[in-house]
Amino acid sequence: MSTSATTSYQPAMEFNAITINSFKAYDIRGELGVNLDEDIAYRIGRAFAQILYQRYQAAIENKTNDMADLKPAIVIGSDIRHSSEQLKQAAIKGIMDAGIDVIDLGMTGTEEVYFATSYYQALGGIEVTASHNPINYNGLKLVKEHSKPISADDGLAEIQALAESGQFTTDNQSGQLQLLTDKSAYIDHVMTFIDIDKLKPLKLIINSGNGSAGPVVDLLINRLTQAGAPIEIITLHHTPDGSFPNGIPNPMIEANRLATQQAVLENKADLGIAFDGDFDRCFLFDENGVFIDGSYIVGMLAQAFLNKYPSESIVYDPRVIYNTEAVIEAHNGNAVISKSGHSFIKQIMRESGAVYGGEMSAHHYFRDFFYCDSGMIPWLLTIELLSITGKTLSELVTGYIQSYPSSGELNFRLTTHDAPTIISAIEEKFSIDNPTKSLLDGLSLNFGEWRFNLRASNTEPLIRLNIESRGDHSLLASKTQEIQQWLAVQGAVPA
Repeated sequence: MSTSATTSYQPAMEFNAITINSFKAYDIRGELGVNLDEDIAYRIGRAFAQILYQRYQAAIENKTNDMADLKPAIVIGSDIRHSSEQLKQAAIKGIMDAGIDVIDLGMTGTEEVYFATSYYQALGGIEVTASHNPINYNGLKLVKEHSKPISADDGLAEIQALAESGQFTTDNQSGQLQLLTDKSAYIDHVMTFIDIDKLKPLKLIINSGNGSAGPVVDLLINRLTQAGAPIEIITLHHTPDGSFPNGIPNPMIEANRLATQQAVLENKADLGIAFDGDFDRCFLFDENGVFIDGSYIVGMLAQAFLNKYPSESIVYDPRVIYNTEAVIEAHNGNAVISKSGHSFIKQIMRESGAVYGGEMSAHHYFRDFFYCDSGMIPWLLTIELLSITGKTLSELVTGYIQSYPSSGELNFRLTTHDAPTIISAIEEKFSIDNPTKSLLDGLSLNFGEWRFNLRASNTEPLIRLNIESRGDHSLLASKTQEIQQWLAVQGAVPA
């Protein structure tokens, strides 16, 4: 669909300096009416467009080849939250007032903005979403040319400063707005990741959590059906609904997994799939309804990619590493570790040319998807892998879990000390054992047969703990209990 459109938001006539405290390390997230509203979204959209266009003009003047084919336009989409459309309209007005054209993608997931930014050769893209945050929150995820991330030290702070100052250029002709909601090109691209002819009969449960995933799932089901793939799909909480009648779509919360687990068992399905609100994360359940921790999915997909692309690089984060590193070594890949967070992973992937990157938080990144994360590609790759190997998901990951058990991510709220104080104290506590230390992302201490990572969250007021061992489940249990008890003494309360 392609139509011209207009935006209804009208900004203030004058812009006083304000403080905007919804900017995070690599995105914008805030509580509605507290540190995020339509006026702030307008300022962010206008600052974003102005800064990107200035960079574009400088690149053209300097004949920078990687920007020569770009168009002075920004793509934008929004999730299903009730506040998202209004925030999107405000951001659109800001972009247009900066003199930049806008391509409105309609209701989308974040990865659709990633795709469209590169597909339409735009200067950048915005997804209005709060992902899995509470219903009274929202935010904006920003990317620049070629779907590259923007972080605090690579443009985001500059955007914040301009948005806060309100010192916008005023001599630009207003940009034009176009509505392009056809998802065909995006679906075409996603489907290139698998060979449909290799698919064997499988029954799937797909839980969209009443988020933005439903329409895309429908389109993928149609493609699979048209191609004659013997895949039966049962949808759950499928209709997009910004009131989230079945709870905020966040499968990281154990209580939110129950519906998918029950549906897998009741329907005797081969695989359960669940998404967060903007479906940039994909969560998998085996044929027994067991939730599979994301770190083991990283190992499984790393193995699948190395089977297809020998000796390629695989990027992973430092929270849980034993299994991933063992898989990469066994399949002659090149292991590349990166700080957690999408902007860091994507940068390291581009630098190393990695074919795949994964985080235990269920973010999966693909070189052939502009080095971006996708929630749709992982489950398609998984059904292809189940079909090719003839194994169940539990059979594919049981060896990983037994060889390298982990605690899963444990979250704590701090009531007495701040995160740096806690991290420094725990380093001192274990220094007597002379572990191998890494400060790449928080604190990682490796004792040979077990290790842990303790880090402050980039998006929430939490510290996050992960512990793993080399096949010793008793050691894992004892060390997990020991560190949890120590944290409790320091005033760290389980979240």
